[in-house]
Amino acid sequence: MNAERGDNPGEVVLRWGYNPRAVGQARAELRNALASWGHAAVEDAATLVLSELLTNAQRHARVPGREIETRFLRLAGDGGDGVRLEVHDASARRPQPRQEVLDACEGRGLALVDGVADRWGVTERPGPGKSVWAECTQVLR
Repeated sequence: MNAERGDNPGEVVLRWGYNPRAVGQARAELRNALASWGHAAVEDAATLVLSELLTNAQRHARVPGREIETRFLRLAGDGGDGVRLEVHDASARRPQPRQEVLDACEGRGLALVDGVADRWGVTERPGPGKSVWAECTQVLR
């Protein structure tokens, strides 16, 4: 993991290799950021969403010699307190929700993201690849 904590205390930027342990480490970093911002109430929703987005990037957006970048951006205001999660990768392949199969063991990640996050999407980014992002301002019940 490579960390960049710049001048903005409301943003955490981290880079990850294609290591399965990265997902758990990213969740721990997110929990630390949320606690420091006083946003622990959205921790369950945000860590679930981050897990799904980062796992998808590791499984489906692998580009040799490139890392995955995560950004956690503090949200505060009329829309509620929470976090914007971004997962940047160098692959042009865009995530596609799968048709839900009741007894499937995988393929439900984007459906979970859609159900838990307030909103999510995919945007272009400078250079190769894309950014998959989600915003969490609500507490899971």
